[in-house]
Parts: sequence; structure tokens; C-alpha cells
Amino acid sequence: MPVPGQFSDPRVITLFGLLAVSSAAWLSLSLRSRARARRDRAARTPLERVWHPQESVALTPAEEHAFGQVVSRLSFGQAGRLR
Repeated sequence: MPVPGQFSDPRVITLFGLLAVSSAAWLSLSLRSRARARRDRAARTPLERVWHPQESVALTPAEEHAFGQVVSRLSFGQAGRLR
């Protein structure tokens, strides 16, 4: 089906086709490079270190006992289920 008017010229159709393909290629390459730069930036950044209270504060016997009770409840019991 021929396109009427000034768009019937094959050169115009070719120009629009070339413009569409080049725009799609430019967009694809720019998005890929942006994603790669973001990944590289994230890989270079070290993970934030989380401070744990046991690193500098000794636990009292009561705290150690409470911690042991929590851990024992989270450990696996019979048939691999949590207690």
C-alpha cells in the first residue's frame, strides 16, 4: 500500500527508518553503559561494616545465659524443625 503525499518518496522512508534504527541503537548502548558504570561503582564501594556490641563490651553472665537461650530456641530440633 503506497503512502500518499510527500512520504511516498523512498528516500524519506529510508531516512525515517535509518533515524529509528540509529535512535534505538544509541538508546540501547547508552542504557547499557549507564548500567555498567553503576555496577562498577557499586563493586568498588566497600560494604558498610556493622558494629556488633560483643566487639567492645563484655557480656555479663546473665546476658550470656539469655543469648544462649535464644540461640538454643533457634537451633534445629527433631526432624529439622525450629524449636
